[in-house]
Amino acid sequence: MELNFKHKGTVNVACDTTNEFFDMPVKGKIKVVVQFGEEFNNDNEELLILPHGEHQVDLSQYIYEMIVLSIPLKRVHPGIKDGTLKTAVLDKLNELSVKEQAKEIIQEEQTDPRWDKLKKLLTDK
Repeated sequence: MELNFKHKGTVNVACDTTNEFFDMPVKGKIKVVVQFGEEFNNDNEELLILPHGEHQVDLSQYIYEMIVLSIPLKRVHPGIKDGTLKTAVLDKLNELSVKEQAKEIIQEEQTDPRWDKLKKLLTDK
């Protein structure tokens, strides 16, 4: 037997950045092949071997794993991506973040003078 499962829906998860809950759309599919053999064996994730004479198949673990594995490792609230989410956590992160100008100043201070002379050769052309 070949069993094909698909799922599509939403999962309520917490954002990794702000810890705000939101509904994340998920979808996925899985294919399981069921064969009959001498003894039960589910070592392979796509092949399930049942003993001869068995008339029931428990697929709950396969369906659970299909749904769980469709959730991405990094979960970001859609309000962060489009800039509509306003929370105290985001305000504090923006306050504590390193500004672009400060990054450039730090990088300029850390250059080796020998490299500066080589860079000057490129601009002298």
